Amino acid sequence: MEQDEKRRNFLKYLGASSVVVGTIGQGVLAEEQAQTSNESKKPHYGMIFDQNKCVGCTECEVSCHKVNAVPQGQARLYVQNKTDPKTPMEKRYVRVSCQQCEDAPCVNVCPTKACHRDEKTGIVTMNADDCIACKYCIVACPYDVRFINHETKAAENCNFCLNTNFAKKQDPACVQACKYKALVFGDLNDQDSYINQILHVKDAVRMKPTFGTKPSLRYIPVVKVGV
Repeated sequence: MEQDEKRRNFLKYLGASSVVVGTIGQGVLAEEQAQTSNESKKPHYGMIFDQNKCVGCTECEVSCHKVNAVPQGQARLYVQNKTDPKTPMEKRYVRVSCQQCEDAPCVNVCPTKACHRDEKTGIVTMNADDCIACKYCIVACPYDVRFINHETKAAENCNFCLNTNFAKKQDPACVQACKYKALVFGDLNDQDSYINQILHVKDAVRMKPTFGTKPSLRYIPVVKVGV
C-alpha cells in the first residue's frame, strides 16, 4: 500500500512538472514569436539606382559633399563613367557607394563597434568618437567604398544621410538632387512603398551578389532599345 501511494504521488508530481514545463515552453515560444514580429516591423532602408536615367551630371556628389560636410578630395559616393569606348554614344554610368549590406562585413570586424547598425533604422553607420582608424572595415568591405575622413580621423561611409537629411525626415541628399529621378529611396519592408512598386515591375540586380553580403542598393541595368 505504501509503495502504491508513493507511486501515485510520484505520478502526480510528474504531471504537475509537465504542466510547468509546458507553460514555460509556451512562454518562451511566445517571446520568440514576439521578437520575430518586432524584427519584421523594423524598417529595411534601401535605394535604387536606375542606369537608364542617370546622365552623369554628378549633382548627387555635389549635394552629398555639402549636406554631409565631406572633406575636399573625398567622397561618400561618386558616379563612375562605364561607357564602352566602342559605343561612345551609349552613355553608361554607375553609382559607387556603400551598399548597406544586410550581412555587413564592416560591422562584423569592427573591434570597437564604432561601425554598427543603427538600432532604430537598421542603417549601417559610424560613431566617429569610438573609431580608432584601424581600417579593418575598409579592408573587409568588398566594394572598396569606405575611407578615413581626413578631418574626423574616423572611418566613414554613405549612411543614407542618417545624421543629416534623414534626421529631418527628408530623402538622402543625392536623391533630392537628382533631377532625372535615377535614385529612389525607401523602406524595403513596406510592401506599399514606392521603391517596392518599382522593384515589382523592373528587373534589378545587386553588385557582387556572390559575396553573400545581400546589398540594399539595387541597380536597374541599361535596357538597350530594340534588344
